[in-house]
Amino acid sequence: MAKPRVPLQIAEIANGIMDPVLARRAGITTALLGSWDEIAGEDFADCTRPEKIAWPRRDGSEGPSGHQPGTLTIACEGARALFLSHAQGELIERINGFFGFPAVRQVRIVQKPVSAPVKSRRKPQPLRGDAARRLHDMMDGIENEALKKAVERLGTAVMQPGARRRP
Repeated sequence: MAKPRVPLQIAEIANGIMDPVLARRAGITTALLGSWDEIAGEDFADCTRPEKIAWPRRDGSEGPSGHQPGTLTIACEGARALFLSHAQGELIERINGFFGFPAVRQVRIVQKPVSAPVKSRRKPQPLRGDAARRLHDMMDGIENEALKKAVERLGTAVMQPGARRRP
């Protein structure tokens, strides 16, 4: 008898696709990126971002686990980099605690903007007439309120008069 398939969350699928790419290119995982705010703490969560972990080349001098700690490059905004450099010992402890083994021995801080400027978007006007009825019919049967509101926001934006259509 076949085992019933368990539905996967989109995040699980995306992480399964992204993790090998991030690991190969930057030596980090989506778990590290997703937990960065907790790892960095409230003093540095808003002004830092992990960029990559550079692992040393294997030369036979690895420890018993066959692993040598790497260097984590962190992007940091402006003058906060000075404060981060003073707190890097504690940050390394937190990072290694997250991984559960000594993954990082050193932090390299690069000063650059971390957050993209937020573009203000105006809220789309509520749909009227036939478009509003069609959207309401499309949402019929969605029981989850959060999902229903998200679909309504998306539908309202997409079905606006004058919205760009792709051929």
